[in-house]
Parts: sequence; structure tokens; C-alpha cells
Amino acid sequence: MAKYTIGVDYGTLSGRAVLMEVPNGREAASAVFAYPHAVMDRALPDGTPLKPDWALQHPQDYLDVLGHTIPEVLQKSGVSPADVIGIGIDFTACTVLPVLRDGTPLCFLPEYQSRPHAYVKLWKHHAAQDKANALNRIAEERGEKWLQNYGGKISSEWAVPKIWQILDEDPEIYEKMDRFIEAADWIVWQLCGKETRNSCTAGYKEIWNKKAGFPSGDFFAALDPRLRNLPDEKFSREILPLGSRAGSLTAEAAALTGLPEGIAVAVGNVDAHVCVPAVGIDGPGKLLAIMGTSTCHILMGEKEIQVPGICGVVEDGVMPGYFGYEAGQSCVGDHFAWFIDNCLPASYDEEARSAGKNIHQLLREKAAPQKPGESGLLALDWWNGNRSVLVDVDLTGLMLGMTLQTRPEEIYRALIEATAYGTRMIVENFQKGGVPVEEFIASGGIARKDPMMMQIYADVLKMPVRVTSTSQGPALGSALFGAVAAGKEAGGFADIFEAARSVDTSRDIVYRPIPENSAVYDRLFAEYERLHDYFGRGENDVMKRLKAIKNAAR
Repeated sequence: MAKYTIGVDYGTLSGRAVLMEVPNGREAASAVFAYPHAVMDRALPDGTPLKPDWALQHPQDYLDVLGHTIPEVLQKSGVSPADVIGIGIDFTACTVLPVLRDGTPLCFLPEYQSRPHAYVKLWKHHAAQDKANALNRIAEERGEKWLQNYGGKISSEWAVPKIWQILDEDPEIYEKMDRFIEAADWIVWQLCGKETRNSCTAGYKEIWNKKAGFPSGDFFAALDPRLRNLPDEKFSREILPLGSRAGSLTAEAAALTGLPEGIAVAVGNVDAHVCVPAVGIDGPGKLLAIMGTSTCHILMGEKEIQVPGICGVVEDGVMPGYFGYEAGQSCVGDHFAWFIDNCLPASYDEEARSAGKNIHQLLREKAAPQKPGESGLLALDWWNGNRSVLVDVDLTGLMLGMTLQTRPEEIYRALIEATAYGTRMIVENFQKGGVPVEEFIASGGIARKDPMMMQIYADVLKMPVRVTSTSQGPALGSALFGAVAAGKEAGGFADIFEAARSVDTSRDIVYRPIPENSAVYDRLFAEYERLHDYFGRGENDVMKRLKAIKNAAR
């Protein structure tokens, strides 16, 4: 009798579940549930307005994902719940929320439903940038060695700037919360009934180190005296390694999901990092780009090297025995969507509808015949700031070279090319830092749906790009970890390496660079790099000055 595990992937706008057959890794069924509250960046559900750069979510949406998608995959597949042996989950990160000691989110309490700081702070909540700036300055002044493990800067997206913002702006919420917890760990808590913390989010997002632990109390006190005991008062020092069993499914969670009580629940994971074994990666030198609203780049190495501008290097942060490196781009699919929502003529929508095509498909068809450099356009992909290698959310987008003859499809292609240039900056930064990049693998909906984009990436990077066949990489990775948590004796896997080797990659597609295209893109990339350094490294801070003027005018 076949055994199965379930992986649940929590994205920016929706959650999705995959039912996976063990041990062959086959996807038996999948289901998606869109968050009813979506991303709250203008107002809370009751209309309370939000300031610029806020991005919140409602934790009830996460519970609703469990209640909708898991019963659906069981119904679609016809698989008996009794044959499911484990469940794993992954989440966007750093997505964090304040909760009581029993796990109740503060925004569930009536008295806090109009308080923005009581809600989930989504990964792209950037309103704590001033706290990140101060943290980085203080850490540098104090000579904190751990700072270089994060490329020399802690992002405003990470946990400490976010909780410091709460303390500064709404100290009552800070005092009321018993825990400030990653949503990945909170959902696992709801599944197995006890708090756990996973080494991935702790290492990359909460400044925790496997050997050294958290920074000293003196450092946190230097930020604010009230933060001296932050790890003990609001976080936790009990960190579990990836692949561990967090606990067993509770009766309440079983009733919600339709799964058997007592099955294995894996510790939480991050959506990008969990995808690594799902594409068959089981060793170093293979860079995985998970491409969606943003892109996260994950790479494993055999040594701990402090590379400037990365998001972090964490021992065992992806798979045990290796150092996991993370970099990323804050805006990829997001700025394609922005362009379509705000800049596209109505005639293009009408043409797409008449042809029965998706608007992205129409734009790709119009953009594909263009030769590299033909449009005369060059863009900086900073519509949502720059995560790597500048680590600065106050940078903004730029489009250069437009004329009265510029067409929408040319702008669309220039935005795609900009993301490829940003990825090349990351790849070259790793290589210059001494971390080899020998292969490039792309996963996610954009990679699978857009051959033109993947060919551009191969041409810009001047290396083959392998696009994975799975449509649900993170959810599949979570299902693999769920099988590891269940263990060999229950029909799962002995370790995550065995799980990764079970994945079928025979249907993956490889895009190879076209030399004549790469030659032109080399010239365009050189111009991109000049603009990148001119606007991003302090020579001209006009983007930040404009942002300050905008904020002052509101």
C-alpha cells in the first residue's frame, strides 16, 4: 500500500497544498486557496489606514488554507487519509506575528483589531527601514563579527528591525506579546500543539548562529535597553534542525484538515530553502532561483565565507552538512504585474481578450521577436527596493531610454532583462566572494510559463538554465521534509538527501545561451552595472531624496 505526505506552501497571496506519493516523489494532487484578506498595505479590515511601506496579513487566512486545501487534495486524489504519514509546511520569510503564550495572535483579540502592530508583518513590510539602518550602524560601530554573515547588513525585512519598530511605535503591543514568531513556526504550533523554532528562519531572519547562538544582550541593549533580553523574552533559544519532527498532529488540527491524529509534523521551513531538495539538488555549487513575486537565490557551499551583500550564510540552513547561502531580488513578478495594472493601454487588454490569451502571453509574443538591445531601453529592477547585493529598500525603479516610439512590449521586455541583470549581479558576487556557482536552476510559476524570459536569463548569465518540471516546488519540498519527519519505519525517508534523490528531473527543460545574444547583453549589463553602482552605492542618492520628499508630502 502506497504512503503519502502533504506539503503546504504559504506564499504572498495564497497557500497551496501538494499530496506526494512516497517514495517516488510523485505529485498525486494539488490545491490552492487565495487569502481572503490578501496583502493589507493600505488599511486594516476595519478601515484603519496604514502608513507607506507597510505590508500586513491576517493569520486567519493561514488557518483557512489548511481547512480548504488539504481536504481538497484528499478528495481529488481519492487517497485515504489513513495512508498519509506526515505533513510539512513552508512560508514566506521573514513573515512574523505577535502572539500570546498559548499561540493566540494579538489581532484575534477584539481590543487590538484596530492596532496595525497586532497583525502579521509580511516579508515585504519595509516600514522598519530606519530600525535596520540604526541596527547596522550600531553593529558596525561595535565590531559585531556576525554582521558579515549577512553580507554586512541586516534587512528591514528581518525580525529584529520589525519587533524594534513595534517596541518604538506601540510599546503596549510589545509588552502584551509573549512571543514574536515566524508564521512558519506558528502554523506548525497550530498543527502539533506546541511551540517550535526552526533553524532556517532563526539563522537567516533572527540573527541566530548554530555555534554562537544569538548576539549578546549588550548588543540588543545598545539598540534599546528594553531589548536586552529579547531572545529569551520574545523569541526562543530552543532551535530545531530542519528535517526534525516538531510533534504529532493534534485532534483539533486533524478535525480541521481531515488527516489522522498523531501523524508526523515536520518543523517549519522557508519557501525558497525548502525547494532545494524538491528540484533534486543534493550538494554544493548549484544555485536555485525560485521565481515568483520576488526571487530568492539559494546555494550551498562547503565552507562558511562572509560574502558582501548576501542575505545570509547559515550552517545547516538548507541541508545538513553544508553552509546555506541566500540572496534575493525583492521585485520580479511584482513589477510585471505593476506594469500591467498601471501602464498598459486598454487596447492591449482588448486584443488579449479577442485572441483568448492571457495578457502576459500577449506581451511575451510581442516582445519575443525583439533582438537584445533593439528597444534602446535599460531598467533597474528596484520597484520594491534592492535585496541583494545592495540590501536597501529605499532604492526605487528606473527606466532609461524611452522615446515617443517606445512600445509597451519593449518596456515589458526591459523589465524582464533588468531582473536577469540583477540575477547576474548576484551570481558574480558569489563567485567573487569565493563561493562557486557551477549550475543555475530555476523554479516557480514564472520560470515554467515564460520560455522567452528563461532564454534571456541564459543569454545574460552566459550559462545553461535548467527549469524544473514541478509546478509546486516549495510544497513538494515541504512534503519531502514531512516524509523525513515521519521516518523510514513509517514509510518515509531516512534523511533529506535520500528524499532529494527520489525526485524525477527527467522532464526538466534546459535553456542554453546563444553566443550572439550574450555578446550584446554583455554590453548592456556593463551599463546596468554602472547605473547600479551610481544610484545604489551613494554617488547619487536622488532616489532616497525623492522618497523622503514623497513621505514628507503625505
